[in-house]
Amino acid sequence: MTATTDAHYEPDRAGRLLRAERDLLVPLLRAAPDDAYAVRTCCPGWTVRQLLAHCGSALMRVVEGRFEEGVYSPESNERDIAERADWSNSRVVDELERGMTEAGAAMAAAKGRLDGVALGEWVHAGDVREAWGKPGAYGGPGLVDALPLLEQFSRGAHAASSLHLHADVDGTDEPLTLGVADGKRPPARYIGDAPVLIRLISGRPLTGTRYELAGATEKELILFG
Repeated sequence: MTATTDAHYEPDRAGRLLRAERDLLVPLLRAAPDDAYAVRTCCPGWTVRQLLAHCGSALMRVVEGRFEEGVYSPESNERDIAERADWSNSRVVDELERGMTEAGAAMAAAKGRLDGVALGEWVHAGDVREAWGKPGAYGGPGLVDALPLLEQFSRGAHAASSLHLHADVDGTDEPLTLGVADGKRPPARYIGDAPVLIRLISGRPLTGTRYELAGATEKELILFG
């Protein structure tokens, strides 16, 4: 991981996104019945509870600075979930709330190296809403910080493999620019709304959506899953 060199980088953006999402998501989780936590999500093999256990553990690794070899790999994620198998749902949410509250300071100190974790957590909050049929999945007020973080992420460690994309997103004044030009092919072009772009970039289901994409396939746009 390397620090960002983006002239528009805001150190507290990742933390701000997490805290804003915390204030929306945690009340939703606290009000849900226990059986809602057993609902399957779009993340293969994970229920809502397992996804939340992953999210809380990922954030607490940031808070506590625990980044051993292989961290955030599929195997590491499954171990973290298994360690929380006997926790109550409320305890899982407690850890998640703490992580969303405290991780921002560590992310700011890391100068962009950990901001992708915040973006992934925000997408996972959308996965919960999607699983429960709630409105606002991959959208809402968090987009004001999520979209710049997406631009930053696409130019970081993934830049060498990221597709260069110009995205004309509904409701934004300027197009987003993802990835970096390689001089070998012109940038792809996306026209549509922001939540659908997030679905494309994260490989989430696209059923019922509308958008225009030229110069690339859907698969080429996936930056993370």
